[in-house]
Amino acid sequence: MTEKRGATAARRPRTSCGVVVTDGAAVVLGRFARRALWDIPKGVAEPGEDFATAAARELQEETGLEVPPGALLDLGVHRYLRGKDLALFLWRVEAMPAAEGLRCTTFFRAADGALVPEFDRFAVLPWAEALPRVGRNLQRVLDEVRAGPDWPFSALGAP
Repeated sequence: MTEKRGATAARRPRTSCGVVVTDGAAVVLGRFARRALWDIPKGVAEPGEDFATAAARELQEETGLEVPPGALLDLGVHRYLRGKDLALFLWRVEAMPAAEGLRCTTFFRAADGALVPEFDRFAVLPWAEALPRVGRNLQRVLDEVRAGPDWPFSALGAP
């Protein structure tokens, strides 16, 4: 179930804010450090931060990409994980960025004490290759969004 909330809506207690960077045919993904799963850039909004601002900040921190003001298309707030929703935005780009040029600037301390980036690799993949790499909940949300009325591309991804 999708609930349209808008960028200035009151936040639920646990809402992650993410950006789908796509030209319609391919999507940007990052691989979680030391894990097999891939993901879109996303994270929780800071206190007082609206969803679109949080999504743009997470995109910049996790990839180095800076989305121009007003370029994010609100795709709504979606049921994501137990106790966590996903406020999803789309950045429709004319040309996909080069994966090798993307850089994650946010880090966490691993169990062994090492400081590692949230994403340690990036890929720009066709949708058919990207979807099997993400977790099942994100895959479900992306499938719903791509089949929904707000998706700006025809035929589930074709530009």
